[in-house]
Parts: sequence; C-alpha cells; structure tokens
Amino acid sequence: MTDLAIAANGLRKSYGDKLVLDGVDLAVPEGTIFSLLGPNGAGKTTAVKILSTLVGADAGEIRIGGHDLATAPQAVRAAIGVTGQFSAVDGLITGEENMLLMADLHHLSKREGRRVAAELLERFDLTEAAKKPASTYSGGMKRRLDIAMTLVGDPRIIFLDEPTTGLDPRSRHNMWQIIRELVSDGVTVFLTTQYLEEADELADRIAVLNDGRIAAEGTAEELKRLIPGGHVRLRFTDPAAYRSATGAFPGASGDDDSLSLRIPSDGSQRELRSLLDRLDSAGVEADELTVHTPDLDDVFFALTGSKVPAQPAQAMRPTVPNQPA
Repeated sequence: MTDLAIAANGLRKSYGDKLVLDGVDLAVPEGTIFSLLGPNGAGKTTAVKILSTLVGADAGEIRIGGHDLATAPQAVRAAIGVTGQFSAVDGLITGEENMLLMADLHHLSKREGRRVAAELLERFDLTEAAKKPASTYSGGMKRRLDIAMTLVGDPRIIFLDEPTTGLDPRSRHNMWQIIRELVSDGVTVFLTTQYLEEADELADRIAVLNDGRIAAEGTAEELKRLIPGGHVRLRFTDPAAYRSATGAFPGASGDDDSLSLRIPSDGSQRELRSLLDRLDSAGVEADELTVHTPDLDDVFFALTGSKVPAQPAQAMRPTVPNQPA
C-alpha cells in the first residue's frame, strides 16, 4: 500500500435520506492519472470533497499520501492541492497578486513567495499577463492561473474536479498538456470530468461511478472491451478470396458490394491471432484488417443506464449490462 497515493475502502456518505456514496473503494498509484466518471449527481464531487478533507465521510478508511485522513487531516492537506470546476481566482486583483496571496496562505516568506510566484507564472505562460486584473483573463488563462495557485504549496497529489468545463477545444488541449507535465514530474492527479474523450486521452485508470457504487474500473481499453459491439472488419479486392473468407467465418456479417466481412471480436491479441490462423488455414489473405471497439461513450451509457444489473466480475469488478442502454 506504500505506493498508493490514494487508498479508500468502504467509503460511504449520505445527505439526509439520500445515499450518495455506497461502499466505494479506490486505489490510485503514485504518479498516475486516475479519472472518476459518472452522470450528474453520481457522487463524483462528493468523493473529491471527502478525499480532500472538505467534508467528512460517514464510514470508510482513507489514506492520502500515506496519511490516515481520520487521524492526520493536516498532513493530508499539506500533501494535496484542489482545483474545482469553479475557479478560485479573485478577478479583482492581478494574477501575480493571486499567486502572492496563495504564498501567504502557505506561510512562505516574502522573498520565497515572489520567487515561487514568478516561476509558476512563467511555467504556465502567464508572465505577460501577471500585472493585469484576473478579470481580464480568458477562461483558459484563469484555469491555468487556478492550477498555478494550487501548485504554490508543491502538492504531490492534485484533485482536479472538472477542470476543463467550459473551455474551448484549444484551451482544453493546452490543459491536457499541463496535466501530463505534472504527472511527468511525479505528481498524482485525481480527475473528474464530463468529457469522456478527456478521460480516454489522459487517464491511466478510469472508474465509472453510478448510483453511489463503482460500476466498473480499469484502463480505457479494458473498459471498452466490457461492452458488446466490438468487431474486426476484413476487406478484400478479390471476390474469390471474399467468398472463401465468408465460408471460414460463418457467423460473420458480409457486405457483397464492398467485399467486406464484419466478425464479432473484443479486439484482444488472442482473438486476433485466432482470426489470422483461420485465414491462413483457409488460404485467404485479406487486403485490409481493422479493429473496431466501443468507445468510452458506449461504456458510459451502458454502465450508467437503467438496465445495469448488480453483478460483480473479476479483475475490474465491472457491472456489465446485457446490452447498452
């Protein structure tokens, strides 16, 4: 457990008679990006608030940065940084003044505070705008300043709660690069996002939260293989080769016009090897082979739809529906 930046077991939280988190387990290795997905109201922000000491859990054991949250909350706070979907930037003062205010809150000396502020403003390409009121910044600039303020205390674990909400595509991609650079420096990132492409692009592991429980957890590719609909497409230019392949794969869907076959497959190496062996046995060579797997949108809608049965599985503890909702 020493290599885990975040470890939570049996996390529970209710507000009145509404159960928000119902026995959530989380394990986030150091120096990785972990993304928590879920529909609105699933409990993502509540989980972040609990893990970042902002609200208390009703039950569960939590260790952050090696510290027990129940007995050493101050040590946890010293190890983490939090950037929410709503910016903490004060628009009435300059970017530099926002940074220096954060340095004061971390009890840095005047000299050290100015040094750290200058370095972070330069790192996030905000030096030219440092003397301007933050209210004049674009959305992307405000979000960069928000993260720069979070880094003043040199946290090793950062919670990013929907950090790119409302940003244009270019600003979002710039934010992705910043997140990757943080992780390359050894920082652990716990990310909630409403953009499935974002989780697919960034996260080492993804958990899908639904009705207060983890419906599935794994890498993006592992999650995609949970959902029906994956297939391999074979295309031929020789009609005779197409007919031979059709005979070798009686369960495949054929398209006589495009001379292509669609063969159900999860895209795994084992299944691809078996498919190629069958082609070799039939003496057939395809001109084109492409693997198609469901994307995270398919996974998200399937796992958070109304037809999700409560049924655990092996390594990833998925709750796999019979069909996408």
